[in-house]
Amino acid sequence: MTAGTIRPRWLLFVAAVAFVAAVLGIGVPATPGEPVAVDEPQYLLTALSLIEDGDLDIADELAERRWRDLTPVEPPQETVAQPDGSRVSPHDPLLPLLLAVPVGLGGRVGAKLAMAGLAAALAALTLWVAVRRYRVPVPLATAGVAAAAASAPLAVYGQQVYPELPAALACLLGVAALTGPPRRGALVVLAVAVTALPWLSIKYAPVAAALAVLAVLRWWCTGRPPPPGNTHPHRRSRAPGTTTRMRVAGGRREVGWFAGVLAAMAAGYALVHVAAWGGLTVYAGGDHFQETGQLGVMGEDPSFLFRSWRLIDLLVDRTFGLVAWQPAWLLLVPALGALVVHRLPGGRAALLLPLAAGWLVATYPALTMHGYWWPGRQVVVVLPLALLVILCWLARAGRAPLVLAAVLAAAGVFTYGCLLVDGHTGEVAWVNHFQDADAPVFHLLHPVLAHYGTSTSNVIWVVLTAALLTAGYVAARRGQVGAPAG
Repeated sequence: MTAGTIRPRWLLFVAAVAFVAAVLGIGVPATPGEPVAVDEPQYLLTALSLIEDGDLDIADELAERRWRDLTPVEPPQETVAQPDGSRVSPHDPLLPLLLAVPVGLGGRVGAKLAMAGLAAALAALTLWVAVRRYRVPVPLATAGVAAAAASAPLAVYGQQVYPELPAALACLLGVAALTGPPRRGALVVLAVAVTALPWLSIKYAPVAAALAVLAVLRWWCTGRPPPPGNTHPHRRSRAPGTTTRMRVAGGRREVGWFAGVLAAMAAGYALVHVAAWGGLTVYAGGDHFQETGQLGVMGEDPSFLFRSWRLIDLLVDRTFGLVAWQPAWLLLVPALGALVVHRLPGGRAALLLPLAAGWLVATYPALTMHGYWWPGRQVVVVLPLALLVILCWLARAGRAPLVLAAVLAAAGVFTYGCLLVDGHTGEVAWVNHFQDADAPVFHLLHPVLAHYGTSTSNVIWVVLTAALLTAGYVAARRGQVGAPAG
């Protein structure tokens, strides 16, 4: 195979790994005695309403106690009654729309199987982008994607009824289109991805905006005139300046079309939300926000300075950080340092800008990091981009980083296996007591990782993070990074 090509069997392999890893988690309860809990019943009730009634109003589902088909414990209603008596769940509707048919056919299990299918699609697309767009060697990319798909948090959210994994798929679709040839079809895919993200959740709007800005810059630059002397000497050309004018006009026309479509989609988003929820966001229809207002979703008196600790704690917190459950995510730090030096075939901005947008949303506007959910929820949307950063670094690294990555990744897959065993025996649940699982690697790392809110451990990890960043940068500068590893 030539560089940048991949056979379908590898795509099917990582898709199968992701699907099986997610399906194995379906039998683990969300909380003790509840197969689905927290926000999951809200999405499922809305999906039931869409498939049975064709609307978002779940008042009749609540009155008929249809939640009993989903969970034995009555969920909180979370809604306020509208003047016409309707109740609309304060969650954006694209996920229920995607799950309406699966819920109608198979209830909560049907919904979770559909989520596992999306996890499989995400794994296959991640591998495809790694190989075709960023020229990561197939064996390395396959192993890395499979390990990420078979460990937390991607495997967990591969069956949890939350918008995180569909959002990651939409984000990666946008990156795939952004890093390919600047064709009109790619711009259509970008428009769909950018539009879909806020309809999955308003918190993904900054990631969508990052993709939109990059798209405008990319297509606008395609309209620049070619450099002097770039004309083929034996090729007949149009009249002087004709090709240049056509290229400039075409690039600007496509940018204008793209901006117009997004403006229309934004207007439609606002109109639907005002009509259905009574405000520009779904939070206007939530009972919790009637006193605090829609911005209360960020907290009543947030300390954004204190939340800055999350910049590292989202990665290295001892309970809710990514590294606690999959140690290989720590490699993101030196990989980012090396990325300052490396030039990537697909470009760095397409990975870094959406990744930064998603990470900053999880750092500052998010109400909490230690929420009533599985760890890593707020950054799942950009985790495939973080994985691509790591794989691009490993493709240029020596044997030692590859061996280290293999050991760390295997430890994370082992930890997920421990969680499944304890979950199926009823000892832990996805949002309750998961830190009590009999997972040796997790308990080994727990004392040495950061503790959110404790300044001493956080300062230590700030220093360690800076050291890893510097090490990655210095290694790349000194030429210790060679050709892509096979």
